[in-house]
Amino acid sequence: MSRGIHVRMLACGMPLIMEHMPAVRSVGVTWLTPAGSATDPDDRQGLSTMWAELVLRGAGELGSRQQADVMDKLGMSRSADASTLHLRLSFTLLGERLPQALPRIVDMVCQPRMDEDAIEPTRDLALQALEGLKDDPQERAILTLRDRHNPPPLNRSGMGTEESLTAITRQDLVDGWSRRVRPTISGGVGGSILAIAGDLESAGGPHSIGVQIDELLRSWTGAAEPIRIGTSATRGSYHHLNDKSSQVQVVLMHDAPAEPSAESKLERIVASVLSGGMASRLFAEVREKRGLCYAVSESYAAERDYGRCLAYVGTTPERAQESLDVLMGELRRINTPEGKVTAEELQRALVGIRSSLVFSGESTGARASALAGDQHRLGRPRTLDEIIAQYEKITLDEVNAYLARRTLGAVTIVTLGPGELKAPGA
Repeated sequence: MSRGIHVRMLACGMPLIMEHMPAVRSVGVTWLTPAGSATDPDDRQGLSTMWAELVLRGAGELGSRQQADVMDKLGMSRSADASTLHLRLSFTLLGERLPQALPRIVDMVCQPRMDEDAIEPTRDLALQALEGLKDDPQERAILTLRDRHNPPPLNRSGMGTEESLTAITRQDLVDGWSRRVRPTISGGVGGSILAIAGDLESAGGPHSIGVQIDELLRSWTGAAEPIRIGTSATRGSYHHLNDKSSQVQVVLMHDAPAEPSAESKLERIVASVLSGGMASRLFAEVREKRGLCYAVSESYAAERDYGRCLAYVGTTPERAQESLDVLMGELRRINTPEGKVTAEELQRALVGIRSSLVFSGESTGARASALAGDQHRLGRPRTLDEIIAQYEKITLDEVNAYLARRTLGAVTIVTLGPGELKAPGA
């Protein structure tokens, strides 16, 4: 069987995306469900983070220990995590064992037990993670930044609050799961997505896998309600968090193209030029030339309906103001004629992007995640060759023409440390 993508719309209304990878013996499975932190009720934030733990503590006729034993015997690596929009289940195992594993995977989605004796340990873990933020100033600064820049409910940390986590009952968890973990979204695009990549031939082939999953999901129906997006009153502002630390955390965020935009690939190149290793602009200008910080970076992440750029500097109180000023200066300079991307920078960025794509394409787990992500953000999966070809067509003139019309827009800044800074341009 040659490498290729197979898309099947299951009877329940959920897309199933499969890609055979001839050179491997494993399969990666990614299942996205529309149950991320943005879907939690306001007074029950933290449902999604508790679900991510509870699905690994028993499903169907198997209790927590039995489930773990069965999956261990099948050689299944498994995890669950809650993002803003989705609760994601991920698995890796030998392709030949996929037919045996699929009923267990389906049970986790359709019949999680959420036993009473698992609730309190799960709550304790969530509260401990929340408490651990006190010892992670960088994460605290970033979560505060997201809260202030993104519109509700997309601005949530995903960790919940102490008050809401304490208030969550087993009935909240069971009823919430029943409402949110559904094949489709009511009146709109989205919903659940299942992607499988790797040795499909040993599992019986795409058709056999599709038939088995269709049968397993024959009684799974319904649609989750869409998310209602509000507005942010603090986007574009500066905020300081007082902390007696001997370090200063500086983070800022601005909007960027959504993934379906043709400009998303250009923005990814810009992010690589700014922060793609030791030869990048931010590393050279903020750290190497001036010695202002111990860490500096800029990243770009895109969703179906929006994109965000996040920049970070970790420094000392004495150098914090200059670090922020230089960081902001470099983010603005790249949009000017003087800051044009050079041919060498473009080539280095393209090599880095291509290498990342090729390496991820050799991992069945990463490939399944990429297929599910493409289906969610673009409405269709892409082959690695298609993605690489899109970047290979990009020219230097195209990148600099994009930068000439690109603006940062509203920039939200958060600092954490012993003293407040002055926002550039304020």
